[in-house]
Amino acid sequence: MSDCPSCNSGNIEKNGNKSRVIQLILGVVVFTAGIVINNNNSNNLFAHYFVNKYLAMCIFITAYLILGGNIVFRAIKNILKGKLFDEYFLMSLATIGAFIIGEYPEAVGVMLFYQVGEFFQDMAVNKSKKSISALMNIRPDFANLFRHGETVKVSPETVSIGDTILVKPGEKIPLDGKVIEGEAMLDTSALTGESVPRKAKTGGAVLSGCINQNGLLKIEVTKTFGQSTVARIIDLVENASSKKAPTENFITSFSRYYTPVVVCLAALIAFVPPLLGFGVLSEWVHRGLVFLVISCPCALVISIPLGFFGGIGGASRRGVLVKGGNYLEALNNLDIVVFDKTGTLTKGVFSVSRIDPASNYTIQQALEYAALAESFSNHPIAQSILRAYDKEVDKTNLSDYTEIAGHGISVSLNGKTILTGNDKLMTANGIAFTQVQGIGTKVYVAKDNEYIGCIIISDEIKADAKNAIAALKAHGVSKTVMLTGDNTEIAQAVAAELNLDEYYGNLLPHEKVEMVEKLFERKRVKGKLAFIGDGINDAPVLARADIGIAMGGLGSDAAIEAADIVLMTDEPSKLIDAVSMARFTKRIVWQNIIFALGIKSVFLVLGAFGVASMWEAVFADVGVALLAILNASRVINFASK
Repeated sequence: MSDCPSCNSGNIEKNGNKSRVIQLILGVVVFTAGIVINNNNSNNLFAHYFVNKYLAMCIFITAYLILGGNIVFRAIKNILKGKLFDEYFLMSLATIGAFIIGEYPEAVGVMLFYQVGEFFQDMAVNKSKKSISALMNIRPDFANLFRHGETVKVSPETVSIGDTILVKPGEKIPLDGKVIEGEAMLDTSALTGESVPRKAKTGGAVLSGCINQNGLLKIEVTKTFGQSTVARIIDLVENASSKKAPTENFITSFSRYYTPVVVCLAALIAFVPPLLGFGVLSEWVHRGLVFLVISCPCALVISIPLGFFGGIGGASRRGVLVKGGNYLEALNNLDIVVFDKTGTLTKGVFSVSRIDPASNYTIQQALEYAALAESFSNHPIAQSILRAYDKEVDKTNLSDYTEIAGHGISVSLNGKTILTGNDKLMTANGIAFTQVQGIGTKVYVAKDNEYIGCIIISDEIKADAKNAIAALKAHGVSKTVMLTGDNTEIAQAVAAELNLDEYYGNLLPHEKVEMVEKLFERKRVKGKLAFIGDGINDAPVLARADIGIAMGGLGSDAAIEAADIVLMTDEPSKLIDAVSMARFTKRIVWQNIIFALGIKSVFLVLGAFGVASMWEAVFADVGVALLAILNASRVINFASK
C-alpha cells in the first residue's frame, strides 16, 4: 500500500479519466454501428428489414447501457433514498421515454452528449481542485527526529513538543519550531503566496509547510503536528466548502422546487393536449421528453459551487485562507473595516525612531548610556535600544542594577549612577530635563543627576498599510476605524498617518467589543463589518464581527481560530486581494445564473411548442452546462494572475 495519500488520489483520478475515455470510445463505436444498421433498411425484403430493425434496437440498447447505465443506476439508488427529482432522474425518464416511443438514436445521443459534458465538467472540477492541491502538498510525509546523536525518520504525528528535528535542503519543515542551529533560505510560497524566500537563522521561529532551500536546520519543536500551521491550514481549506455562500444555498432551494415543477409541466405537455384533441399522443409525449431533457439544471448545480470553490482556492494561492464560501461572498458587502493597531497596521516591533541629546552630549553618547543601563533587561523597549546601539555592551564595570516599577532602570557605572526611564523617574530624582514632544515611548537618560538626552521608541507602521486603507476606500468601504490599547496620542498619530476615519485609544479587550457593537449600529442595512487583528485579546472581537480577519503569520492561535479569514503574510494589503477575488467570483457566478436560466427558458418554450428537437435539447442541457463551467474556470485562472 502506498504511504502517499496524494499519490493514491492522483492515481485514482488518472484511472477514473482512463475508464471514462474507454467508456466514451466504446459507446461511440456501438452507437455508430447502430446508426449504420438502422439506416440500412432500404431493402424491401420484409425479413431483412425486420432483422435490421431489431438488431439496430439491440445495438442501441447496448450503447445506451454503456453510456447511460451508470446514470440510470444512480437514479434508482437516489429514488430508494428518497431523492426523486434530480438530474439523473430527469435524464433517465427522458431517455427511457424516448426508447418507448421508438426514438432510439435520440435516446442514446442524449446519454452520449451528457457523458461528454460530464467528462469536460470533471476536467474543470479537477483543474479547480489542483489549485488547492498545491496547498495540500505542503503536508509533510516525515520528520527527521534527532535523538542521542542519531537521526530517525518518523511520522510527524509522533513528534512531541521539545523534541529536536533535522531539516535537510529540499525537505519540508514538518512541524512548527525554533531554530537552535543552522541557517537557510525558506520557500514560504505555499503558506504566504509570496515567491521571495525568507531567511531562517538560529533563534528564529519557523513554520511547518515551508521548504528548506539550502542549509541544514536543527529545530526544537514548539507545537505538535495537530496544532501546527500546516495541519491548521489543511483543515481550514478542506472544510471551507462545507460553509456555503447564500448564493449556493439559493440554488439548492431553487432546485428543490424547480425540478418537481418541470416534471409536472412535462407531464401536462405530454398528455393534456392529446386528451383535448390536439395532435397525436406520440408527438406530445416526444415534446414532453424534450422538455425534460432541456430542464436539467446541470449548469447551475455544478458551475456555481465550482465558482466559489475556485475562489477559495485562488485566495489560498495568494496567501489568504477563507474558511467558507459564505465569508468570500460577504467580502462583496464590506462597509466598515475595523483594525487593531499593534501587529496589524504596525509591525509590533519596537525600534528607536529618534534621539534628542542634551546640548553638551552627542547622539551616540546618549544611546551608549541608555544601552549600558538597559543591557540587563529583556523588555522590548530595552531590546530596541540594544539593537540600535548594535555593539557588544561591556558589563564588567556595571553594578547595582535595579528596575524601578513604573519609572525605569537604575545602574551604577564605576560608582556613577545611570538612570533611564520616563519623565516620572527624572522628576523623582530632581533632574532638570527637557520635556520632549513626539509620538512613541520616551526614554529619558541621565548620569549622576545630569540630563543626557531622550530616546523615542516607536512601533513602525507597515509599509503597505496606507495603500491598503486607500484601496479599501476605493472599493466602496465607507468607514475605516482603528481600535487600540495604546494611548490616544499614539493612536491619533497613526490614524493621521494612515488617513483613517476614526480611532479609539486606551481600550481594554472588552471595550473593543463594546466599540464594535456601537459601530454595528452605523453600518448600512446589507453592509458587513470586518475586524482585523492578530493578538490573543482580539479573539472576542474577531468572533463578534461579521467577518473576522486574523493576521496569520505572526498572529496568535486564538485569533486565527476565532477568525473567518486568515492573512498568512501579515500584510493588510492581502485583504484587497481577497476582496478582488470575492468580487470576481460573484460576477462569474451571477453571469452563470443569468446565462443558464435565460437560455433554458428560451429552449423550454421552444421544446413545449415542438420547435426544439431532442438534439437541440441536448445542447440546451450539456452545452449550457459546459459554457457555464468554462466561465466558472475563469475564477481559477484569475487567481494565477
